[in-house]
Amino acid sequence: MFNPSREQVRRFFCDSWKKYRERLPLVGAEVAAADIAARHPEYHVWLDDGEAALNKEWPPEDGQMNPFLHLSLHLAIHEQVSIDQPPGIRAAFSSLCTRLEAHAAEHILLECLGETIWRAQREGGGMDAPAYVDAVRRKASLL
Repeated sequence: MFNPSREQVRRFFCDSWKKYRERLPLVGAEVAAADIAARHPEYHVWLDDGEAALNKEWPPEDGQMNPFLHLSLHLAIHEQVSIDQPPGIRAAFSSLCTRLEAHAAEHILLECLGETIWRAQREGGGMDAPAYVDAVRRKASLL
């Protein structure tokens, strides 16, 4: 399994963004990464300055979202929906998209995924995929 370092993740997003801006060919996951980055202009300052981004810290107590964490979660959600893994996530996302624009729906998945990961880390266990999908379904039913 591929387990990139923090630096590799940040370079990947910065390089994908640079190629997108320069209209260079994008390959594989770069296509999705550039599309996700384009939908987040608030992060362009960091994507445009990869060297500064490599060393920047976004501690939770500062109240700012780490842009690379946010973009990475979007990329994970993109992949999950494309392969329907965990099972049912594609249908849950589609249900959200009947009520919301796709990017807003992704943010609901992102919130549920973040909570599920946090819970797994706190409890010292694996990610509860069915609980994640159920959380998305519950949010969709409330809209």
